Amino acid sequence: MQIRPGDEDLLLIIDVQNDFCPGGALAVADGDAVVPVINRLAERFDYVALTQDWHPVGHSSFATSHPRSAPFDIINMPYGKQTLWPDHCIQGTPGAAFHPQLATEKAELVIRKGFRTEIDSYSAFYENDRRTPTGLAGYLRERGLRRVFLAGLATDFCVYYSALDACRLGFTTVVIEAGCRAIDLAGSLDAAWAGMAAAGLQRINDLG
Repeated sequence: MQIRPGDEDLLLIIDVQNDFCPGGALAVADGDAVVPVINRLAERFDYVALTQDWHPVGHSSFATSHPRSAPFDIINMPYGKQTLWPDHCIQGTPGAAFHPQLATEKAELVIRKGFRTEIDSYSAFYENDRRTPTGLAGYLRERGLRRVFLAGLATDFCVYYSALDACRLGFTTVVIEAGCRAIDLAGSLDAAWAGMAAAGLQRINDLG
């Protein structure tokens, strides 16, 4: 099936940053392979937005902020369970920068997330408390954009939570699998695909 993006469609590119690519602090296997795919996709959209993980030093989601904890441990935070990560995407560092080959020229908006020290943020729409908005939904509605296509890193965390929120907020939501790669932490990828299917959003391999 071939999909032709129109004037109510947005390509939402999730966290294609150096720290999530090979050699980065929280590298996603084969993460840089999404770059040429996303660049090709972006050429077909009139509207493009980017998200950027943007953590302060000492962020509460870092394992180093919790004595006797290790990366990928899960702890309880005031807003729920939180996976602890290696220090990554620290504001202003090369690791937080977009991948150097990512074509960002068409992007009208960059949503920075995770900049509040006390709370992590996977979704492009809400912090992990599920209440604090980023403003992306308002942008989409103000611009008359009704369908959101997602690609980026990682399928089972930031793409997943962003897709669920887009769907929950009433936007037609499409995840482009060829433009995503996953961390797959203890079965998280299968769980994410199952969660997306249950939410009723669309999963396609590519635009065709």
